[in-house]
Amino acid sequence: MNPRWQTMLKEYAEALIVAIILAFFIRSFVVQAFKIPSGSMLQTLQIGDHLLVTKFSYGVKIPFTNVMIVERDGPRHGDIIVFEFPEDPSKDFIKRVIGVPGDVIEIRDKEVLRNGVKLQESYVQHVDAASTSVLRRDNFGPVMVPENKYFVMGDNRDESYDSRFWGFVERRTIAGKALILYWSWESLTNIRWERIGQLVE
Repeated sequence: MNPRWQTMLKEYAEALIVAIILAFFIRSFVVQAFKIPSGSMLQTLQIGDHLLVTKFSYGVKIPFTNVMIVERDGPRHGDIIVFEFPEDPSKDFIKRVIGVPGDVIEIRDKEVLRNGVKLQESYVQHVDAASTSVLRRDNFGPVMVPENKYFVMGDNRDESYDSRFWGFVERRTIAGKALILYWSWESLTNIRWERIGQLVE
């Protein structure tokens, strides 16, 4: 083979290997992309939103495991987190943190109380009439959040399958904190340009 071609192939191979290593490092320790498939977080997150999740917000894990090697402070009230769905760890869920370890959470007629104080939640959406009440969904608790676990809820409260139904999220199963929308569309002809680049909060 021509020496020049050999040099070029070697350079391309080295560049490809470096790119693969960088991609692996970024996905494992820095950020990961997620897509919103359902309306449980409306209106904060729309179906078809694509977002980046910071994987180091709460610590650093060994890649492809839930083993923490660097501990940081856990999620705070109001954080929107991605985690393994407790009923099927092969699926990722995204919800808002309502209760952290030690909090007492109660729901009365759709209103959330944390440690006896009603939360002011401007981001919440209710689609059912106020007179419509569903047990566990609209009246729940009180329950205390155990150590290393979190109580999470979707912003679209009447259509969210969350901690009210399946319990707490374990800290070790949290993938990271939602950061920013990098893409949003309803269809090929309806790209939500105004949402791209928005911080998730």
